[in-house]
Amino acid sequence: MRQPNILLLMCDQFRGDCLSIQDHPNVKTPFLDSIGHQGVVFENAYSATPSCIPARAALLTGRSQEGHGRVGYQDNVDWDYTHYMAEEFSNANYQTQCIGKMHVHPPRLSCGFQSLKLHDGYLACYRDNKAPYWMHQSVHDDYLFDLQNQTNRFSDVTSSGPECNSWVTHPWIYEERLHPTNWVADQSIRFIQTRDRTKPFFLMSSFVRPHQPLDPPQSYFDMYKDKDLRKPAQGDWDDKERTKTHKFQYDSIYGTDDPNLQHDAMAGYYGSITHVDHQIGRILLALQEDGILEDTIVCFVSDHGEMLFDHGLWRKVFPYQGSVHIPFLMRVGKNVASIQSQRIKDVVELRDVMPTLLDLCHLSIPDTVDGISLKPVLEGTKASPRDYLHGEHSFHSDLSNHYIVTKQYKYIWYSQTGIEQFFDLENDPFESHDAINDPAYKDIITTLRNHLIKELKDRPEGYSDGTQLFIKKTPLNMIPHRK
Repeated sequence: MRQPNILLLMCDQFRGDCLSIQDHPNVKTPFLDSIGHQGVVFENAYSATPSCIPARAALLTGRSQEGHGRVGYQDNVDWDYTHYMAEEFSNANYQTQCIGKMHVHPPRLSCGFQSLKLHDGYLACYRDNKAPYWMHQSVHDDYLFDLQNQTNRFSDVTSSGPECNSWVTHPWIYEERLHPTNWVADQSIRFIQTRDRTKPFFLMSSFVRPHQPLDPPQSYFDMYKDKDLRKPAQGDWDDKERTKTHKFQYDSIYGTDDPNLQHDAMAGYYGSITHVDHQIGRILLALQEDGILEDTIVCFVSDHGEMLFDHGLWRKVFPYQGSVHIPFLMRVGKNVASIQSQRIKDVVELRDVMPTLLDLCHLSIPDTVDGISLKPVLEGTKASPRDYLHGEHSFHSDLSNHYIVTKQYKYIWYSQTGIEQFFDLENDPFESHDAINDPAYKDIITTLRNHLIKELKDRPEGYSDGTQLFIKKTPLNMIPHRK
């Protein structure tokens, strides 16, 4: 038998709990649930640096944030790495294709893919009049080119009204078939139909939604707009004053406290998820109709989550579950390997996708990879060697943060203020009680704090000398990394 095919399905800003198979009370995801039901659900999957660019660096290179150097969000920084995931498959005689979002710099950098059909969503740095002509989204974006060809030259991803980071919500104003979510599915199906059938393929179908703008087609918005939706999580540590102060800023990271705006945003977010789910169903059906579903490894992940008003917060970069906890599902075709349907509680991260897929395809894993192959975990031969994960995100204010998470616990440290938090995730999954001062957890907190002290030792910011943490050091978005 030849090498298995790979279908890597990716969404942007998709919360780890927004799956029916994860018992979400509102959102419906029947096709993603089927992947998990027939395969594997990684229940403790995380994004170590939860914003688009650094998270994608982890996925596409298999490296930790120290390995790829991106510890915050920064546009217009060249990607200069060896051993991209797609490059390894291309070198192994795979036909490789990415359709949808990449979010790398410069735009249209291939990262080892042999072909791109690109749509990165709305990226301000490529809409600015200072951007070189060839970098401007109106020039380099394949989806926008197709949309305008089928409608008119004024059509845009912003035409429905909502902004690309805002809770403002309005259904898609064009035909449903023209939505970028449909476009990714259409192009993916066409690739499956017209691929080189003498080779296995690696296809990455990368959806922008449910990342804002919250503009699902009307029928998907209607699925949720009149429902009684689960209220955002609240805790004994929430800072409600920040929301009150910033609630009239349409893209504030502190959200809005207007219950109607909150409800519409949640309906738009859930509608976008179900829309993506149904389009993923079309891609899975294409594999089935082609007779190759059981010859294919299907993997689904997101780059990070969305706070969705939990604790009075919006968007990502925060160290809380809404932001850092991601979905990670995998279905290994019956003709590829015999993998038992299961739920795995080991702590895993985006950097683990590359070595796992390479290992399942019996390809060598480059020595630049920091991630762990989960193949032995899938096969049940051994548990993951990772006891904890260090995550972080620099920020332009007092919100620069670090976290240490295990299967059960999470410790958080804000580097500019020294504020610490601790949550028992097993007993408090919505982080409602900050137990940092609870004497029952004193030893556990000390252990996790020491893990962070070790992880930050010798970092250029000066956060740790190996014995203690230091506050008010200047956060960096980029740190030196291995090429």
